[in-house]
Amino acid sequence: MSSIHHAVKLVWVSLAINAVLAVIKILTGFHGHAQALIADGVESAADVVSSLIVLWGINLASRPPDRDHPYGHGKYDSLASIAVAGMLLGAAIWIAVDSIHQLVTPHPLPSPFTIVVLVGVIVLKVVLHRYLSGAGRQIESHSLHGEAIHQHADALTSAAALIGIAIAVLGGPAYANADSWAALVACVVIIYNAIRLIRPAVDEILDASVSDETVRAVRTVASETNGVDGVGKCRVRKSGFGLLVDIHVKVPGELSVRCGHDLAHAVEDRLRQSELGIQDVIVHIEPAVRTSHPVP
Repeated sequence: MSSIHHAVKLVWVSLAINAVLAVIKILTGFHGHAQALIADGVESAADVVSSLIVLWGINLASRPPDRDHPYGHGKYDSLASIAVAGMLLGAAIWIAVDSIHQLVTPHPLPSPFTIVVLVGVIVLKVVLHRYLSGAGRQIESHSLHGEAIHQHADALTSAAALIGIAIAVLGGPAYANADSWAALVACVVIIYNAIRLIRPAVDEILDASVSDETVRAVRTVASETNGVDGVGKCRVRKSGFGLLVDIHVKVPGELSVRCGHDLAHAVEDRLRQSELGIQDVIVHIEPAVRTSHPVP
């Protein structure tokens, strides 16, 4: 739980930084005649909303199971991830439309001081992406990973704006549209990141299986339990910050019901205590098929 609290603190830090950056970008872009920077500022404002969505998702997904949700609330994390991806797509479309408008509308050259602001913004965004990405991997959160991708996408739009504004400032009026073209290129990258974020979240909601490597690890841990002769069917799916497992274990057919019950609990305990992040296990006991050999 401490990892989740740490992640929540990082999101709050990200939210505060995005709010400040949004104001700085918009004001700098307005006074510096840099439309790409204004668009970037609006995208940062959208980041504030996405951070609130991530906090909402983490808070709900971390709730324990209850009577109405016996498998927990983990899929709220995926719903938050999909919402963040939607914010990314919306921001990309807005920036694209605004950039196209700027291409056909005459506007003054950006001011050189906007370049300094963008350099500082990019450094902050890269640092945020690094910390959020690490926290997302630690607690296996789709929404927090999405927040990290959002920061990365914002860094890309800022980098595109930086390149475009630098070309416009150095090249003069003939290159006045360079920042708009750069923003359009950044939109493509943002849309790609949004699609990359949506896919695993949708898979989790649809109860898609986890990787073969994870399934093999679950089977190995179960098979190493004393009294287990083998593992049959094994289904593993992700929900929120952990895994849900349905597994069939093979035991000697002559075991009593009580012994089979105790062995099932031993398998469950071993799996839940492993480092695989398993939150719930359903164990089905089935008799092992023993091959009889004729006596010579």
